Amino acid sequence: MTIRKFKCDSVLLPDGWACDVVIHVDAAGLIAEIMPGSDGEHVSGIVIAGMANLHSHAHQRLMQGLAERAGPGADSFWTWREVMYSFALKLGPEDLQAVAAQAYAEMLCAGFTSVGEFQYLHHQPDGTPYANRAELSLRCLAAAEDVGIAATMLPVLYSHGGFGGQAPNAGQRRFINDTAGFIKIYEGVQKAVHGHHRLGVAPHSLRAVTKLGLDAVLAATPEQQPIHIHIAEQTKEVDDCLAWCGQRPVDYLLQNFAVQDNWCAIHATHLSDQEVTALAASRAVVGLCPTTEANLGDGIFPARTFLDQGGAMGIGSDSHITISPSEDLRMLEYSQRLLHRTRNALANGPGQSTGRSLFERALKGGAQALGQNMGAIAVGKRADFVVLNPDHHALIGRSQDSAIDAWIFSGGNSCVRDVYVGGKQVVKDGAHVAAAAITKNFKQTIARLI
Repeated sequence: MTIRKFKCDSVLLPDGWACDVVIHVDAAGLIAEIMPGSDGEHVSGIVIAGMANLHSHAHQRLMQGLAERAGPGADSFWTWREVMYSFALKLGPEDLQAVAAQAYAEMLCAGFTSVGEFQYLHHQPDGTPYANRAELSLRCLAAAEDVGIAATMLPVLYSHGGFGGQAPNAGQRRFINDTAGFIKIYEGVQKAVHGHHRLGVAPHSLRAVTKLGLDAVLAATPEQQPIHIHIAEQTKEVDDCLAWCGQRPVDYLLQNFAVQDNWCAIHATHLSDQEVTALAASRAVVGLCPTTEANLGDGIFPARTFLDQGGAMGIGSDSHITISPSEDLRMLEYSQRLLHRTRNALANGPGQSTGRSLFERALKGGAQALGQNMGAIAVGKRADFVVLNPDHHALIGRSQDSAIDAWIFSGGNSCVRDVYVGGKQVVKDGAHVAAAAITKNFKQTIARLI
């Protein structure tokens, strides 16, 4: 049964731009029909599909802007990690839900309509499991439900502190589970997932799992679920992996696990030419988080080479230093321009819009990585719409591809006016529909913790 009709002035469909079309949305929030016409709720603006945020650590939203002070020595990802651990030790269940709700509301306001929550904060501050071992993952799921974003929950298997099964350190005590403990968390989340939400599994990294432990988890969970893993983010990680097994991280991953299109390799920053070719051929998605990777000084992913070989990519906001698909896509393109000293490095070809090329690649890869029925405004897909404001100063006089270029490279989040998830409006005139309550809870949490 069709329950809503949206009349769009200008909308980006899989085969290109269309004007004056009506999108029919059924009771399940899926697109039932797209046809020319004028009968429906008028959507005045530039309508594009909602983006998947394929990599989020919700708890890290707490420390936004609080790790930008130089230490006594050289700063790196590894010194940042110690600061992050100190924040992670503070959060209780209610705190995490409030912080996650704020992060997810900001995602919606920026044009993300689905999130992959890579959730490794599992236990009480002293490392003792909660009575319900899935407590903190369920708090993130509840936050997603409260704000109206579709979530792919990715509870994290984190068992060790280094390659080869090294013992974890004290700062990791809230993360650590053996295989049996992790399965209890997974099953607890599995019971709660419904509607637009999905479930996958996330081995934290090759540093944090063993082949034996990950094989056991994969054998005990569904075969075609999303599987996400941090990989080759830092040169030290590559060096440590070589010292441990004589292989680079991506080489080891591809040779020891059946990596295919339900896998997502997060960061994958430091690859050999052989690894680039093999990872592209695997059909796994590379999950890029360009603003976080820049903030942490990770390095530059070889995007142009990878995409030229048919590789799939999506984007995530990771540490939430900023939450913005436009900023992440812009940073991705600019990193390649700086690396190759060129312009329009990731456009699909001569005469093609760079912004649209980036946007559509990320739509497809993000939907694939999260196992979400999204990524295009098309019949059968979830009715996730983002409406760009044609009266925004960056978009005046811009339309179609030039509007996407202006949004990504100039206007940013403030161009986003309205957002719908499954046909339900969650952002109106640039603000989340429940912004007052979400922000009030977040402010109270910040006052308590910082």
